[in-house]
Amino acid sequence: MNEYDSELVKSLLIDNRHQLTKEIGEADVILLNTCAVRENAYNKIYSRVGDLKYYRESRKTRVGILGCMAQNVQDNLLKNRNIDFAVGPDSYRKLPGLIGDALEGGEDETITVLSKEETYSDVQPQREDGVNAWIAIMRGCDNFCSFCVVPYTRGRERSRTIDSVVEEANKAVAQGKKQITLLGQNVNSYRSGDDRFADLMEAVAQVPGLERVRFTSPHPMDFPDDLLKVIARHDNLCKQIHLPLQAGNDEVLKRMNRGYTQAIFLEAATRIRSILPSAHISTDIIVGFPGEDPEQFEDTKKVMEAVRFDSAFIFKYSPREGTLAKRRFPDDVEAAEKTRRIVELNELQKIHTLESLEKHLGQTKKVLIEKERTPLSEEQCQGRIDQGVTVVLPQDGSISSGDEVIVKINGKTSHVLLAELT
Repeated sequence: MNEYDSELVKSLLIDNRHQLTKEIGEADVILLNTCAVRENAYNKIYSRVGDLKYYRESRKTRVGILGCMAQNVQDNLLKNRNIDFAVGPDSYRKLPGLIGDALEGGEDETITVLSKEETYSDVQPQREDGVNAWIAIMRGCDNFCSFCVVPYTRGRERSRTIDSVVEEANKAVAQGKKQITLLGQNVNSYRSGDDRFADLMEAVAQVPGLERVRFTSPHPMDFPDDLLKVIARHDNLCKQIHLPLQAGNDEVLKRMNRGYTQAIFLEAATRIRSILPSAHISTDIIVGFPGEDPEQFEDTKKVMEAVRFDSAFIFKYSPREGTLAKRRFPDDVEAAEKTRRIVELNELQKIHTLESLEKHLGQTKKVLIEKERTPLSEEQCQGRIDQGVTVVLPQDGSISSGDEVIVKINGKTSHVLLAELT
């Protein structure tokens, strides 16, 4: 979502006669778009602001903070004298004027008013080259999970119309994009009049020239069968579902305010496997949430064993300012125990990921090439299969980004499939 927001910001600034530069020494203004989900994201920004002090002092470069961190810790930000202004996610239209004021020596300013209507649906993102286009179908969240700051930094849920999303998808294809990823904090909650997320997916699937459609992320609560059936009907709707577990114990889930139980989650995973047998299911897990004792942690392992996720993103709990968990629950799981648990879950997930990769061995697959050269070798290229798994194959000199090639899977590493052209 932050990448997409950065594309919106670039578009708004270019439309107001600003010019982008890739050389930091040439910049009059430097904008940092921020995340507030985990503590490490904060630390990176404070460190980066310190690195930019030289340009601010030597060239009078103005530094602005955008996004969720600006919304969440605005007072602390402006106490840092190396920052000139902070703008929340719903106020990007005011950036051109704010930058003008800053360049003329105006006072430090923060604009963090949350909107009930803003979706930026009329702004055409300034996209980078590449195969994929991000498209936000909605903004905000109404779930109020106790550990999550998003409802406080991005406001309440509001959705774009199907027509506006389809129009942006058509423009992305015209720009050469072969794949789009639909974004929403909880896409299950998409509402536009009588239209639901399954209706949107049906409409997007019919965009001419669109090879692949992905989305993130749904919520396990009230996971709709009609969405799965739409995905099953269309070859260009990818069989990849991100289903955040967060925890496997009912008491912990209740303290997290997740709205489902272990049984409901397992039932949703079973329905996905039943309707989409080839689906790649990924998840998010938090270890060390307040009050999580060893027995409750074992429930998370049991769910992992039952579902056998194809991949997982596992994090240590860190308190976020403004959240219910921060206000109500002491962070009482010791850091060393959090580390032990995350190591244990990562080791378990390695086993499941290898099992998942092995299922593809010997099969013929269609790969959408995303990089003509891999970071490790000029003689290899890489792309992804429908299920989202990365595939590395030899570069014979004829393969370009955006090509779809047929390969045979003949090997694997810990996270990647290896293949050769058929």
